[in-house]
Amino acid sequence: MKRRLNVAEAAPELYRAIRALDGAVKASGIDTRLLHLVKLRASQINGCAYCVDLHVAESLAAGIDARVLHLVATWRESPLFDARDRAVLEWTECVTRLAETGVPDEAWEGIRAHFSDEDIARLIVAIGTINIWNRVAVASRMLHPVDGRLV
Repeated sequence: MKRRLNVAEAAPELYRAIRALDGAVKASGIDTRLLHLVKLRASQINGCAYCVDLHVAESLAAGIDARVLHLVATWRESPLFDARDRAVLEWTECVTRLAETGVPDEAWEGIRAHFSDEDIARLIVAIGTINIWNRVAVASRMLHPVDGRLV
């Protein structure tokens, strides 16, 4: 495989807008650990190797236990995730797989049990933002920022 397109060069104003949105999400007050879980799980679902690699590295740098990261894909079977984590991971999966799930009431009830409307709104935007990044990276075959390789 080789890179198809550099979106940052082809549409710089839109790329900057996505980066600005990502920055706003990071600054919004979402718990850092939960934001890392959201980004990693959505990237796994979307098959974005670039983003999975990036978010694992960022999560490790932020001090998240490697065992947690290894088990994000199988969170339902792992005791390493508490009820709050599970609600966020379920919400992430449903919102990422919107066409398949319709975001069922059970997922809403689960997230609502742990978060305020403001928190949920932030999570929705965070999930939407990582889904945008996944689509940019997968569709363009984005190159790794450190060594220029396809991940």
